[in-house]
Amino acid sequence: MKRLLVGLLAVSMLVLAACGGTQAPGSSSGPTSSSSGTGSGSGDKVIKIGLIAPLTGNVKTFGESSKKGFDLALEQAGYKAGDWTIEAVSGDDKGDSTEGVNLATRMITQDGVKAIIGSVTSGVTIPVGLVANENKIPMITGTATAEGVTVHEDGTRKEFVFRACFIDPFQGQVAARFALEDLGVKTAAVFYDKGNPYTVGLAEAFRAEFEAGGGQIVAWESYAEADTDFSAVMTNVAALQPEMLYLPDYYNKVSLLAKAAKEKGLDVPMLGGDGWDSEDLDFEALAGNYFTAHYSADDPSPAVQKFVQEFEAKYGHKPDSFAALTYDATNILLEAIRQANTDDTDAIRKAIQDLSGFQAVGGSISFDDKGNPIKAATILKVSADKSYEFVTTVNP
Repeated sequence: MKRLLVGLLAVSMLVLAACGGTQAPGSSSGPTSSSSGTGSGSGDKVIKIGLIAPLTGNVKTFGESSKKGFDLALEQAGYKAGDWTIEAVSGDDKGDSTEGVNLATRMITQDGVKAIIGSVTSGVTIPVGLVANENKIPMITGTATAEGVTVHEDGTRKEFVFRACFIDPFQGQVAARFALEDLGVKTAAVFYDKGNPYTVGLAEAFRAEFEAGGGQIVAWESYAEADTDFSAVMTNVAALQPEMLYLPDYYNKVSLLAKAAKEKGLDVPMLGGDGWDSEDLDFEALAGNYFTAHYSADDPSPAVQKFVQEFEAKYGHKPDSFAALTYDATNILLEAIRQANTDDTDAIRKAIQDLSGFQAVGGSISFDDKGNPIKAATILKVSADKSYEFVTTVNP
């Protein structure tokens, strides 16, 4: 693992040397970063924090929502955390792991950030977390759910990496129980991207729980990220007559799978994970189907409704889970800086780990020994009018 990290950092430093410093936003020759104002004056105690998110690329809606949550949290705090003024540095990883690693390296070695919020997808967050952990920089992702985000391949803890979302095994288990108990199905077909740890983790967790509950997986279908034509495989799966489809991928690929299923007459319930949560989801193809999520804008809890009203007042639309979770992650970091009252990164890390009962939009948060929050999951139903209906909350 260390040899891999050294290699990643070496490549990153070569890229930095070739680029010659921070680039202007929008440059195509490498990762971009930009600073937002803090109003800090001479003599202020300043801490720089970074946001890494896919602001362009295939999952840009995730990144756009995350940045809105990040910005809102900082603005509401007045760019302050106790005695410290916060200076934010934002960067676009484009949904690419190499871009993310280069960006994290730049933020740490050139921008001087003391903590990082991000990234968004697990495939980018895992290698970025290696960089943060090796450099002893606290990092909190709002949304990356794969187990490997906070632990190494051998299961040991990445002490400086945390998350504000539940993990894939829990999400997959919740989906399987919902399929068995609420949808009443006994057979399912599962589709997953074999190169994406997010979809693999969800698929495996769903299968284990579904089979343990007496269900049967009649089709276990993998595909590559670049695949877009699912006509042939759907023909084969339709012949097996599954009672439901489990589609644990991001909104763009799920939309293609759902349309292919309907074209082949597979008019059965579809169920997925939090990657469905996007304004670019094909709502027509997926109307009436369900996914596991981290929060619902229709949740009547006071914390949720307060956040929804404040977000909508600023941005003119309701927040999705990516906005809510990154908002939570940012506020967790700000609270840790307040409590630590220092820019020492190990003290900030310890303050995050020791948080107990922190009141976030996603519920009361405390961290387990692997940097994961203990929190509930939500089931949402897709509506054709481009909205989601709150169905239920499932506790750990």
